[in-house]
Amino acid sequence: MEIKTTEQMKQALRSKLRTEFGSSVEEASDERMLCACALVLRDILAQRGVDSRRAVREKEQRQVHYLSMEFLMGRSLAKNAYNLGVSEVLTQALEELGFRAADIFESEPDAGLGNGGLGRLAACYLDSMTTLEIPANGYSICYDLGIFRQKIEHGEQIELPDTWKTLGGKWLMPKPQEAELVSFGGTVRQFWDSGRLHAVPEGTTSVMAIPCDMEIAGYGTEQVNTLRLWDAKALTPLDMELFSKGQYLRAVEQQAMAESIAKILYPADETCEGKMLRLKQQYFFVSATMQSIVRKHIEVYGTVMNFHEKNVIQINDTHPTLVIPELMRILMDDAGLDWDSAWHITSNSVAYTNHTVLAEALEKWPQQIMEVLLPRVWEIITEIAHRYQAKIEAFYHDERKTREMAIIWDGEVRMANLCIAGGMAVNGVSALHSDILRNDVFKNQYDMEPEKFRNVTNGIDHRRWLSQINPRLDRFVTELTGSRAYLTKPTELRTLENFANDASALDRLGEIKHLNKLDFADYVRRTQGVTLNTDAIFDVQVKRLHEYKRQLLNALHIIYLYEQLRDDPDRIMQPQTFLFGAKAAPGYAVAKRIIRLINSLAGAINHDPLCKDRLQVVFLENYRVSLAEHLMPASEVSQQISTAGKEASGTGNMKFMMNGALTVGTLDGANVEMHEVLGDDNMFLFGLHADEVVCLKQEGYQPRRLYERDDTLRRVIDRLRCGFGDGVSYEDLADRLLAGDEYMLLQDFASYCLAEQRMRLSYADRSDWNRKSLINIARSGIFAADRAVAQYADDIWHIKHK
Repeated sequence: MEIKTTEQMKQALRSKLRTEFGSSVEEASDERMLCACALVLRDILAQRGVDSRRAVREKEQRQVHYLSMEFLMGRSLAKNAYNLGVSEVLTQALEELGFRAADIFESEPDAGLGNGGLGRLAACYLDSMTTLEIPANGYSICYDLGIFRQKIEHGEQIELPDTWKTLGGKWLMPKPQEAELVSFGGTVRQFWDSGRLHAVPEGTTSVMAIPCDMEIAGYGTEQVNTLRLWDAKALTPLDMELFSKGQYLRAVEQQAMAESIAKILYPADETCEGKMLRLKQQYFFVSATMQSIVRKHIEVYGTVMNFHEKNVIQINDTHPTLVIPELMRILMDDAGLDWDSAWHITSNSVAYTNHTVLAEALEKWPQQIMEVLLPRVWEIITEIAHRYQAKIEAFYHDERKTREMAIIWDGEVRMANLCIAGGMAVNGVSALHSDILRNDVFKNQYDMEPEKFRNVTNGIDHRRWLSQINPRLDRFVTELTGSRAYLTKPTELRTLENFANDASALDRLGEIKHLNKLDFADYVRRTQGVTLNTDAIFDVQVKRLHEYKRQLLNALHIIYLYEQLRDDPDRIMQPQTFLFGAKAAPGYAVAKRIIRLINSLAGAINHDPLCKDRLQVVFLENYRVSLAEHLMPASEVSQQISTAGKEASGTGNMKFMMNGALTVGTLDGANVEMHEVLGDDNMFLFGLHADEVVCLKQEGYQPRRLYERDDTLRRVIDRLRCGFGDGVSYEDLADRLLAGDEYMLLQDFASYCLAEQRMRLSYADRSDWNRKSLINIARSGIFAADRAVAQYADDIWHIKHK
């Protein structure tokens, strides 16, 4: 089905309303019309998806399988309409049918399938893989409630269920006929027969994995790829014998246990039960995925011997690591291969992307849990570990290095080490990050197998994060460059730089930013009841709340500015509106305290007459993709202030840059590469470099000494300790900084304040600021996901692309 005209779209919407909902256009609510729109576009996608998969089979093309615990898809209606080329047709049809198209698009909930940059990156890459006509599928869990919906009450984060499926689930196509069985627990009986070791699971508990497919449209192509999300169901939803005896809760116990696997993303894992559930989630989606991929491969080729030639399994961080032993299990236990043949296929199929240098994020699972929950997988991991350890010992003859590189050690299974041992490639996600992996985090592995290590700097879907969300800027780029070539060739943005000294172009760019600020202020007023000062600098820090991202450093600087105003009420100050958006993991107490602090600070500043029209602090509730789409076009300053060496890459920094915001940041993650293309003049750098952070820690960093000798810093910390008039003291945060300051906020504080001061001085010269903004946009093309995906395809996947 193809729709090219407004009349065809109107007819398709009317038909969907009648057949799916028994409703006329006149009877339809906005929500029902949203569902009809989704179903109409889903039909187009489904038909193209069938054709795309047929072409892959007929041409026997190599496929990419992208495994990630998160896919932060956001809203799909506007994105799919845009990629399918029917945005204008759909908008016009809705208006002519008596609906306000903007309200329909805005009523769609975000698909709650991710937490932050990891999931958003996966979503961007799916878009680019499809646009570049790379046969690819994404895989994850069909989370019932996603991460959570954030509510701020009395300044504190409250986590509420995110029931995104009510409307967002219309994009999903359940395929129960392709269900897979995933088994946990039990024991393994082994015996030899016909010269082969057989492993038979006994006494297991099984869960049914039901695929729910979401089709992904590419831009300017007929190619459609699939995001396969696995839902968990019990084999028997109700034990009739128990139910008939009146034991109603026990009768549905198996169903409840099965459904808990797909209930929520990242359940708290402080307890043994929490760890068990997380490991169940990881194995559930990995096992279902690998069974599905292998089954489909055999249907086409009749053998698994060429599996590695036709399939690439890309692991997005360590969460899907169990794909390695699970593929080994399938190849040996189900397909009957010997160890060496299975290992050759596996180790030439799997590639691993590392997304963090933080020790706590390099997953380690207790051996005891692994043995009980996944006995056969544990046996295979044990054998992999034994063979890899022998390899290490033969290469190094050094017990210390063996201990560091071992897959199993001291009762733990180290997932990152397993990824490196069992994969064909390991890549970091920025130049700095990859250097740290080679020279520090995985130095021993690199020295032993340097050929495995790569770098692929992250990228963003520039069609969504510029053209789709910032139509004024899109028109500006199109008119100045004379075409829309940048949509498929993002480096074409560079031609904008020809207008860096064109006064009329710079004035127009400034006007676009101002209008976007007015739009965002209207959105915030409608959604949060807050009035923003649109004459102030929109200074923005939005990202996951973690101490290394240093939202607290931003807050300390705001306290510093506030104290300056209290000392000198007549002080001339460039108006600044600080915008924060962040979710803290439910079990991360310090992160939740920082959210409370930001809201305390906002309450004091926003109600103090001294700060009126000069200083404002706003915490944007429930930060998510759709909120970011409103915010990015209006942002003027991007806060990328993580401790150098801690942020793997970042992608928010790229989205801000592409929308003309200027960066205040450290030389961390992709900021390093941004600095390479922007230079000192077009961003505002501060703070220690990554090597300086390491040296200072080795020398013995003592934050209390900084506090004692710096009057300004001491006053800020003391004010933090006292609180801000709402009866809440932040003595715990002050003591935490003085006792250790793990992420070196106090060390970088003075430098950060100076960088902010330089930024404000630059902002005062509007022409110069607009020129810097234009240069940021012009040089942002290299951070497009299309470039990153093409690099994966060329260097790691060895697959053709458009």
